[in-house]
Amino acid sequence: MKNKLSFLPIALLIFFASNQSFFAQAKDNYTARIDSLVQTTSVRPFNGNVLISQNGKTKYSKAYGYSDYTKKTPLKLDDHFVILSNSKQITAVLILQEVEKGKIVLNTPIKKYLPNLKQPWTSTVTVENLLNHTSGIVDLEKPTAFAVGTEFKYTDLNYILLGQIIERVTNKTYETVVNELFKVNKMKDSFFPNADNQDEVVNGRQYHKDNTTKEIIGVIIPKDRVPAAGLVSTVKDLAIWNDLLHNGKLLKEATYARMTTYTITNQHPVFGDKEIGYGYGIRVNDETKIKEFGHTGIVPDQGFTSVNLYYPETKTSIIVLENQTFDNFDISYYFEAEIRKIVLNSGLLN
Repeated sequence: MKNKLSFLPIALLIFFASNQSFFAQAKDNYTARIDSLVQTTSVRPFNGNVLISQNGKTKYSKAYGYSDYTKKTPLKLDDHFVILSNSKQITAVLILQEVEKGKIVLNTPIKKYLPNLKQPWTSTVTVENLLNHTSGIVDLEKPTAFAVGTEFKYTDLNYILLGQIIERVTNKTYETVVNELFKVNKMKDSFFPNADNQDEVVNGRQYHKDNTTKEIIGVIIPKDRVPAAGLVSTVKDLAIWNDLLHNGKLLKEATYARMTTYTITNQHPVFGDKEIGYGYGIRVNDETKIKEFGHTGIVPDQGFTSVNLYYPETKTSIIVLENQTFDNFDISYYFEAEIRKIVLNSGLLN
């Protein structure tokens, strides 16, 4: 009996070791599926970078395709992409940091900060209305599309105006302010594009509905639109950004809570069929078991697509940046949505 029992600890060790391996494999059932997905072409091709990180550690990373389509230069994980509307939450943070300094009040009409604008709606549209797209502004020379604060109307105009407000209250250019933010937070591969640095940005590609393509060299988004849709970053830097933003490194707790609280909802195909909340430059999905923050971005003329997702319970980021876009919007976010589904159905977020 003594000899038989002496083997028990070894047997238990083998049992636990094998089960640990099983659970690790079960939790990592996303790697092979994403690898397989990005190589498919049945819906459309994939060309871009994918990064999944958790607690500051990389769980999956892949650079697939070209940074220069003509030269067939392979993409690298540290390549620079225009992050499009993922610029908005960065601009929102810059606004909120000025709120914390007492230089901006969220419920104040924007006439106070932009006195040169003469439209009547400057007396009713507040800074908060710009942040959560409830301003109703559709044109700087036209009336609002609805009563201010009553509906959601997504437009870059809101964040173009927020960029101007930042310049007004800081007495600095938006470019200077945002680059200072990146420098302080060690986001060394993120920047405001200009004539000196835009050569670092990968080429974009636009697929037209007639199957012809156009390669886009350089950043063509106008300078005034950069706060809304034109900042440059990498998948690695956006993971750093997520960890900073959602873990109290950029904003005070109360300010962050306000940024991620919503009063308005809207549907976006990447997040499913249900309407979800929109805070300040960030979507808030609390319609599922796993809470989700995120944003998307697409500018067909620039030839880029971006999705940045964050899951606070497990401190997990899913970031997909593509240097291509499709005039057929139905397939524009195909890979981004599928990668999200794969991770949500894996064990990584449990």
